[in-house]
Amino acid sequence: MNIEVCHTPQAYSLFHKENAIVVVIDVFRATSAIVTAFYNGVSKMVPVATVDEAREYQRNGYMAAAERDGEVIEGFELGNSPFGYMNNKVKGKIIAISTTNGTQAIEASRKASKILIGSFLNLDILCEYLVAQKKDVVLLCAGWKNKFNLEDTVFAGAVVDKLTANNSYQVDCDSAIAAKHLYNIAKNNLFDFLSDSSHRKRLAKLDLERDIKYCLTSNQCPVIPVMEGKYLVKL
Repeated sequence: MNIEVCHTPQAYSLFHKENAIVVVIDVFRATSAIVTAFYNGVSKMVPVATVDEAREYQRNGYMAAAERDGEVIEGFELGNSPFGYMNNKVKGKIIAISTTNGTQAIEASRKASKILIGSFLNLDILCEYLVAQKKDVVLLCAGWKNKFNLEDTVFAGAVVDKLTANNSYQVDCDSAIAAKHLYNIAKNNLFDFLSDSSHRKRLAKLDLERDIKYCLTSNQCPVIPVMEGKYLVKL
């Protein structure tokens, strides 16, 4: 079985394989928020590419979340901060969500046979599941507006490191090899390693250091969101 790392949604077509499992990664913060939401009892989520689509769901009575450039869009009660989903008001709800990068990556990979949501928060359970499936894996980093970012690649490297540890997977992809090396450099202090990353600085300016620390904490939410039709549900 092979594992590959795609650094941006725009490049996904170069990595698409008919039977491969795609893991969408947006560490800061969409996939971390989605994993947290399901851990806190959300029933389903509807990832949409545009704010207008999220507003349409909102008009139809759904709870809706929308974020652009790190901030909640006016008129929405939720964005992509994981802390927004740590309460009883989301329990049992169906939530439409649109974010700057994460939901764009989901949209780009819609033709995949299976789409999972990955973050440090569900790292171990995600890797255990992938090993059990015995299928090729594409780790799709959301990046930042179709550009490479550091934190998503470091997380992808953590997955590569775990999946290759027992020889379950082989790596013939330079981007996966590079991601694994980055993770092994960073793993002893992810927070410090990412201190100069562009999105870390962007979020710090918005006083979101608490979000950053939480998103870099491993295995806090042992759930795996998976796409079923238009919905994300808990596996």
